[in-house]
This record gives sequence, structure tokens and C-alpha cells, in this order.
Amino acid sequence: MSSVDDASFVKSSTLTRYRLAPNPGPMSLDGTNSYVIGAPGSAGVVVVDPGPLDETHLAALAASGAVELVLITHRHKDHTEASVRFRELTGAPVRAADPAHCHGGEPLRNGEVIQAGGVPIRVLSTPGHTSDSVCFHLPGDGPSGSVLTGDTILGRGTTVLDYPDGTLRDYLASLDVLEALGPATLLPAHGPVLPAVDAVCREYRAHREMRLDQIRAALSRIGAQADVHAVTDVVYPDVDPSVRWAAETSVAAQLDYLRG
Repeated sequence: MSSVDDASFVKSSTLTRYRLAPNPGPMSLDGTNSYVIGAPGSAGVVVVDPGPLDETHLAALAASGAVELVLITHRHKDHTEASVRFRELTGAPVRAADPAHCHGGEPLRNGEVIQAGGVPIRVLSTPGHTSDSVCFHLPGDGPSGSVLTGDTILGRGTTVLDYPDGTLRDYLASLDVLEALGPATLLPAHGPVLPAVDAVCREYRAHREMRLDQIRAALSRIGAQADVHAVTDVVYPDVDPSVRWAAETSVAAQLDYLRG
């Protein structure tokens, strides 16, 4: 990988490093991790999720090597806002699962293996957080490989399902896909790197099952046809008003799952 002298990059694995975008917030945690993928000695690199439209951030990413390709994990603005501008800076095509977020490149296909930056990158469709969420598996990255999870799995806390676009049914199936990768290094779009994706998938699934049990108990208490607002009041009684919408969205996704 090209070794631009920029202390703002964090080495995250043998084949990756990331730069934290300046967009912290309740949902983005410390900000978006924009990843650079490249084999040692490779002049070309791949950038994943260029993030917000911040010229300093984009200039550093553009200087990280000869950018061959830009990959997008999902449609949310904190991942895609800078896509067009970054293509202008680098000339690299932008590929995403959703054609609306492709610029000069084809939509990503589940299971395809991309050769770029001297690295094979396998595309995994992992809907749930959003319908267009994908992860990028790097099987040759260290002894167990690595996987860039976007917002499907975070480095801290749990992810919000953007219901009705994202569903709990899809999300649980996506956790199965990721758990099957074994102890691959988990490279999230928000929060710190984690050592083993399979263990985190089990923790995430247990958390979802706990929430489902809480909602079942709430429905038993306040009525089987209780609406999202009433259930949220019971399950998330102390939620901060700034993220109340996220709690309600999660409850809506869980009610949809339970009510089939």
C-alpha cells in the first residue's frame, strides 16, 4: 500500500487503514471511518465510504495512493455525500449496490470478487440496516481475513434498522452470513476495530432476542395491538429525546417481525 505520511490514518489491518471523517454525532459515533484498501507495495488503492463532503478529508484520501475504485457500503449520507466530488478528484469509478449511488461504475453484485488495489475483495449482500447494505470481505487480510461491515455491525453499540427499508428478518439473515466468516477482523464504519466478527454476530443476535422478549412482554402488558409509540414508552422509558426516533424505528422493525 502506498505510504502517504499522514498521521490522521489509522492502521486497521494488514491490508487496510482508515481516516476518521469529521462528522461525529449520536448516530455516527466518532464519525465515519473511510477505509483505504491496498496490498503492500501496490500503487493502486481502493477507498471505501469517502464520507461527508469535507475537502480536507477527501484530499487526504485522494493522496493515499492511486485510487482505482471507490466502494460504498450503503446509501446513507454520512457514507455517500462526497462520492461525486471524490470521483472528480480521483477519476475513480464509484460502485454501490444501489445504482443511484454509482458514478461511472456498475452496481455491486452479491458474491462477486473484485480485484483492485492488489487485493481480492468479495462483495456480500447484507441487508437489514438498509436494503442496499453490503459488506466487503478480504479473505487474504491476516490469518483469518477481515470484513468491512459498514453500519451492519458497529465497533461500539448496536446498529439501527432503517425500517421499513431495512427489516429485522433480513438483518438476522445477514448476521448468519457474517458469522460464517469465522474470526475475521471486523472493520466497522463507525467505532473501533474488533477482533472477531463471528463473536460479535452472536452478541448482536442475543441483543436482538433480548429486545424481542422485551417487546413481547410489553405487548402482553399493554395489549397485543399496541402501537409503536406505546411500546417504545415501555421498552425505552429513558431514551434521550434526540434519539427517540431511532428507538421508535427499532420498535417498528421488531413489531413487524413479530406480527409477520
